Amino acid sequence: MRRIICIVFCFLFSNLLLAQKKRADTLYLMNGRIVVSPVLDTSFLAATFVDPEDSTKRTHIENDQLFAIKYNNGDVFYYYKQDTITNWYSRDEMWLFTQGERDARKGFKPWGSFTGGLISGMAGCSSGLLVGTLGAFFGPVVPLAFLTTVGIPKVRIRHKTVSNINNLEYDAYLLGYEREARTKRRRYAMVGGVVGIALGYIAYFSLRNILTH
Repeated sequence: MRRIICIVFCFLFSNLLLAQKKRADTLYLMNGRIVVSPVLDTSFLAATFVDPEDSTKRTHIENDQLFAIKYNNGDVFYYYKQDTITNWYSRDEMWLFTQGERDARKGFKPWGSFTGGLISGMAGCSSGLLVGTLGAFFGPVVPLAFLTTVGIPKVRIRHKTVSNINNLEYDAYLLGYEREARTKRRRYAMVGGVVGIALGYIAYFSLRNILTH
């Protein structure tokens, strides 16, 4: 009897999940992210939808953060509109731009920037061993200098990080990818710099205590 009840429950639960999936809409955000969830309301200059991670919660996204919503019946409503002041890209070009950002966000891993930030942070703070306490105080200047230049070098796009290889033929896609890639470079360099500064200070004060005893 218990087995029959379990089978019936699993059947009903799977049908419920399937029904919710069929009712789900797709929200395309201006930053390239894609959210699949039922849209509940689109008034008051924002879209309200069910939180994909917690169905008991509701999430809001303002209209200027939305590129488009594709409803479960196949209808598509575009929020992005081209103008001559801020949105000079056409709709197709902006879509390619957001796809470039999305691919870079998922696939671009600037570990070289992290390593550079780590080394510059450690080198800057450890310099206090050579020039005294004042050098340790100004040590963070080195990773900060590295942070300001890390976004300058050309971004190398690896084909395995591109969702559609044909997108590489479009400037809008390349610009979106490069923009997100440079942002990630600075973010990784900042994290590496903070870790390097912490390790540099630890090395400085540890060795100073050893040398003064």
